[in-house]
Amino acid sequence: MDPGPESSVGPSPRPRQIPVIVLAGFLGSGKTTLLNHLLHHSGGSRIGAVVNDFGAIEIDAMAVAGALGDSTVSLGNGCLCCAVDASELDVYLERLAHPSAGIDVIVIEASGIAEPRELVRMVLASGHPGIVYGGLVEVVDAAEFDDTRAKHPEIDRHLGLADLVVVNKLDRTGDAGRVLDLVGSLTDRAAVVPARYGRIDPEFLFDCRPSEERVGQLSFDDLHDHSEGEEHADHLHSAYDSLSFTSEVPLDPRRLMQFLDSRPEGLYRIKGYVDFGPYDSRNRYAVHAVGRFLRFCPEPWAAAEAQLTQLVLIGSGIDAGALGKALEACESDAPHADEHGMWGVLRYVQDPDDPDAPEEEVFQEA
Repeated sequence: MDPGPESSVGPSPRPRQIPVIVLAGFLGSGKTTLLNHLLHHSGGSRIGAVVNDFGAIEIDAMAVAGALGDSTVSLGNGCLCCAVDASELDVYLERLAHPSAGIDVIVIEASGIAEPRELVRMVLASGHPGIVYGGLVEVVDAAEFDDTRAKHPEIDRHLGLADLVVVNKLDRTGDAGRVLDLVGSLTDRAAVVPARYGRIDPEFLFDCRPSEERVGQLSFDDLHDHSEGEEHADHLHSAYDSLSFTSEVPLDPRRLMQFLDSRPEGLYRIKGYVDFGPYDSRNRYAVHAVGRFLRFCPEPWAAAEAQLTQLVLIGSGIDAGALGKALEACESDAPHADEHGMWGVLRYVQDPDDPDAPEEEVFQEA
């Protein structure tokens, strides 16, 4: 067929590629809060997310899904860097990168105990023509940084791989300048951004693409550090266990607070939703605990939503069986509420004078 006098023959334009950004950071550093902030301040960009929880109940995916709808792929019950290979990740990226989805950027929110090197390697190994590696964003909890680094020196290696480091919770430390300087000294020319409540300019993330030199440093071959071996034994998650707890029976608030007040030192992270039954039949309570800090946030039950308690507990050296029995002991099918029963919980509900403060970052000390 004659193309006509005005037609020209030349190379086809390069297909549009969507940047895939890996969002990593230790347990409780504020990754979900940061992602939710970006979703609500995206400047019109459409964000797709792959959310990877460590535990059989996908709490983080539930927290993000309300903002993303069908643009979320959630991967529960395991660490993404161990649970899937590059070809399987391509299946999830294919769904989000399909032109009909209209996605502008994809964020892989890793579990708090994933290995960033493995996730970056998987994205770089992807054969999908519609995506491109967009950088590694590492979130740091400024208040816990010294303790986290002492317990997990591999955090230094993670910072060395990062393209952007968000030093979060600076309001929770009295030594912000020192922490920022220390984090900066551990990075390889990465941008270091201070933050409170995960609130950063979306352009820090959307434009976080490695330079040509940086791509060379983070090539697929470079990420194979054979001196470390290919085993996962030294991953952060090798030292952590999780317990997923679901109950159709409401929990008694007094008993739950006794459980939380006496939680063992190794129980580092608690997240999920609690049904307090007759104590507040209109709301479920999102609960977030990191170390000594605890926070509840009431949320209205959806009309067709099953009223359940769903919790994930993550810790080191925890007795999952004993913790499960302790949570079962908090169940109560009493038809009536004690008028003072919620006082302990309400101590840890967000200050109504700051309604915009996001979940997971505003903790009161337990």
